[in-house]
Amino acid sequence: MAETAKFELSAIDRKILRALQAEGRLTVQAVADQVGLSPSPCLRRIRQLEQAGIISGYSANVEQRAVGLPISVFISIKLERQRAHELDAFGAAIRIWPEVMECYLMTGQFDFLLRVVCADLDAYEHFLREKLTQLGGVASIESSFSLGAVKFSRVLPI
Repeated sequence: MAETAKFELSAIDRKILRALQAEGRLTVQAVADQVGLSPSPCLRRIRQLEQAGIISGYSANVEQRAVGLPISVFISIKLERQRAHELDAFGAAIRIWPEVMECYLMTGQFDFLLRVVCADLDAYEHFLREKLTQLGGVASIESSFSLGAVKFSRVLPI
């Protein structure tokens, strides 16, 4: 992924990325048709985008409510100290928890912002008591429950 900064996106590369973001299951032929290339050069460009770390993977978008995880909680975390090893230790701990969908190191009042999904309030309380509050170095935890998503997108405006 270190090559990403060096890789210059062409207009065709951008078209390929837009097509794959809209529908990741497109065949190479379908992508090639959309961007005006033949399949071989299109596949070569897709492989270059993958090797450069611009395309980091492919996945299905799963509706969290449909799989029994309707609750989204945004959690702001303040650590007691903001030294590099404390920040790294916190990050390492939460990376292994499947409930944590996203975690951002932040500027401002809080050090981390997490998005956690769970089945219900009991599951969230269990996560909070058994995992989050057990971490050393946490000074404060502030939870905000989502009432609903107004917009959610994984498609970058390329």
